[in-house]
Amino acid sequence: MIQYALKCAEGHSFDSWFQSASAFDKLMRAGMISCAVCGGTKVEKAIMAPNVRGSRKSDERRALSTPASPAEQALAELRKKVEENSDYVGMNFAAEARAMHEGSAPERSIYGEARADEARKLLEDGVPVAPLPFTPNRKTN
Repeated sequence: MIQYALKCAEGHSFDSWFQSASAFDKLMRAGMISCAVCGGTKVEKAIMAPNVRGSRKSDERRALSTPASPAEQALAELRKKVEENSDYVGMNFAAEARAMHEGSAPERSIYGEARADEARKLLEDGVPVAPLPFTPNRKTN
C-alpha cells in the first residue's frame, strides 16, 4: 500500500491510499480519482514529506476519514443529514423526481445520480432539483 498527498485544481488537499504506484497511475489515467472535497477529477500528486515514525506520543495523526477543515466538517455533516433523511434511488433519480413532480408518485426526499442531460431536462421542465456537493454513497442491499 502507498499513501499519496493529492490536490485538485480547486486547491483542495487530501490524502489517499493506493494498492501500488502503478495502481494509482492506472486509476489516474481512467479518470477515477476525484477530490475528496469537491469531487473534481483534475487531481495531481502534491509535495509530500516522508512519514518518519517517531515515539508513540508524537505519532498521533488524524485518521484519513476525519475531516481536516471546517469546510470538510460541514460537508460531512450535510452528507450525513442527506443520507439519514432521504432515500437513495441511484440512477433512477431523474425518473423518480419527474414522477413526484407530476404527482404520479408520493413526494419524499430522494437523492441519487443523473446524467447531465437528464438533470438539465428536469430543470428546464421546472422540476426542483439541485446537485449535491459530494458523490453519493452507492448503497447496496
